[in-house]
Amino acid sequence: MLPAEGGGVSKAAAADLKVGSEVLTTFKQRVDKILQDFEGSPGSSAKVSDHQISRTAVTSGAGSFVEADVLHLSYEQVHSRITSLSKTLGMQIEAMSIASHGAEVGFANLEEDQRRRFWEIQTQIDREHRATEAAKSSKEHGDETQSKGGYK
Repeated sequence: MLPAEGGGVSKAAAADLKVGSEVLTTFKQRVDKILQDFEGSPGSSAKVSDHQISRTAVTSGAGSFVEADVLHLSYEQVHSRITSLSKTLGMQIEAMSIASHGAEVGFANLEEDQRRRFWEIQTQIDREHRATEAAKSSKEHGDETQSKGGYK
């Protein structure tokens, strides 16, 4: 309870809460600006995903060019990862904006769509993180089971 409500909070503590609220408001405004700048930048997930190179761009003529195939596959893997990281960064910034506003007004006082969006972001990021970890683990364990001796 605040002092006006007959609670036990001192005037100094109440002033600290007010200053904290102003700091959070400023922080949220900065995070919102960062998100806006990021979404308009070349690093946004939409713009990163637009920059794809076709397989034919690295080869010319007919026939097999294994190095070009490997180069293109590597490019696609890196491009996919960068697109995913850009998307995750944007979601994290959005979640931080919602969280800072929730810290200011109280999470229970956020609008329902903001609370829902916050948890959607957290769930999606967690799901993607688990999938990435599972893929890494699978690759690591798969590498261990392969024969290293070759044909004898």
